[in-house]
Amino acid sequence: MRPLRLLQIGLGPHGRAWAQRVIPDVHEVEPVAFVDSDPCALDALRRELNVPADQCFESLNEAVMATRPQALLNTTALAGHVPVTRAALDLGLHVLVEKPFAPDLRSAQELVDLAAANHLVLMVSQNYRFFPAPRAVASLVHEAGLGRLHEVAIDFRRYSPAGPTGRGRHHLEEQPLLVDMSIHHFDLLRMILNREPERIHCEAWNPEWSGFSGPSVAVASIVFEDGVVASYRGSWVSAGPVTQWAGDWRMEFERGEIHWTGAADRDMTQDEVVIRPRQGEAHIATLPVVPRPGTLGTLTEFASAVQTGRQPESSGHDNLGSIALMTAAVESATRRDSVTISGTEEALAV
Repeated sequence: MRPLRLLQIGLGPHGRAWAQRVIPDVHEVEPVAFVDSDPCALDALRRELNVPADQCFESLNEAVMATRPQALLNTTALAGHVPVTRAALDLGLHVLVEKPFAPDLRSAQELVDLAAANHLVLMVSQNYRFFPAPRAVASLVHEAGLGRLHEVAIDFRRYSPAGPTGRGRHHLEEQPLLVDMSIHHFDLLRMILNREPERIHCEAWNPEWSGFSGPSVAVASIVFEDGVVASYRGSWVSAGPVTQWAGDWRMEFERGEIHWTGAADRDMTQDEVVIRPRQGEAHIATLPVVPRPGTLGTLTEFASAVQTGRQPESSGHDNLGSIALMTAAVESATRRDSVTISGTEEALAV
């Protein structure tokens, strides 16, 4: 098949990292246009990547008319996820959008409905899924070799002070942990357990001395279908041992425990899964081969889904469950009370 003609919009530092480190290594796509309303971002793109001037645009409509792409990669900031994705779907483009693909469930559902009505692929780049450790653990849970799962404990610890040039983007966000970071762990929970959450109680706060504007620390208890309970502790300001980006996971089964972690970047050597049966010796699990990890995997999956006319892993429809859990966590922390998450086949609602 011919490569998928791809337009990328949103060329801040994160977007340029996609353009430099991801797109060139996925030969199933052909970049034909780059869009950003900030001319300085386009100048940086041309300077850093030697992108031709005739592929750079400040207007999405102008770029589409000039280059005729088939699909759009949305790497704008969160505020741009919904309007840009909606505009792209209205223009008949398949869309791969960064997480979280919407700030609330209603707008997420609207995008899913629009994509379905236009027979277009809408996929969310939940890149933490595309690594050996979580994929191995999902298989182990499904195979039930240790019996039924009943408890999951997740710890995420980082220390992110303001840099020499001041506070970074995530320091200024309203929800720098639950929305910008924990969405990764919430999505992994749904993928690995293959269950949907039923209720959550979450506390989130921000120490006075932190460099963050919004809550940088959170603890939560999440009850899933079949009575599986997950405890989650996340922090951007921890003085404890730093975890890998996927976090440090302990999963308790009838007949043993699985302890795993994952780097969630290109260094797959940090992925490890340890199985500790109640009877027998602990051993390290053999991990599957993942030729293209992380964002390489999401872009490859997106291109394959578009070319073959199927729904991708982490489609917009599937990701509604992760948005529901994320928004429920924020609501619970705001109300300081438990929140019930009810689901139907069409959507999940708080």
